[in-house]
Amino acid sequence: MLLENPIFLSAFFSLLIAQFIKAVIALVKAQRSEDLREAMFTFFWRTGGMPSSHSAVAISISTAIALTEGFTNLFIVSLFLSLIVIRDALGVRRSAGLQATTLNRLGNDLSVRFDIDYDAVKEVHGHTWPEVFTGILMGFFIAFAFCRL
Repeated sequence: MLLENPIFLSAFFSLLIAQFIKAVIALVKAQRSEDLREAMFTFFWRTGGMPSSHSAVAISISTAIALTEGFTNLFIVSLFLSLIVIRDALGVRRSAGLQATTLNRLGNDLSVRFDIDYDAVKEVHGHTWPEVFTGILMGFFIAFAFCRL
């Protein structure tokens, strides 16, 4: 049964807890009451930020597989997929987000200078090392809790 599966529970609660922490951080940073809506949006949809839910989920799956199945072929596959997810969160998505920020700044400057309309591109930022490392630790300990406690 799915709700008794430690691998599923590890992944699900890693995602839930990581997104909840992001929402709490957004609420703490909130300066207006309307920011509650932003915090809820963060809880359900926002990517990037502390901690990395991508890293938490990926590592929780790999850890749970290692603890329940052993160091099998399935663990090796999950470990390499986890490394790809983490690399993507740190590298590709972060670079794309920084480039989008630069493009928006340039577009806004040109818009003001030449009086033209500019539609900003979406800025989706990846993660920093501390965010990823925190996600890795969360994923490991949550999986350990579901598989060994």
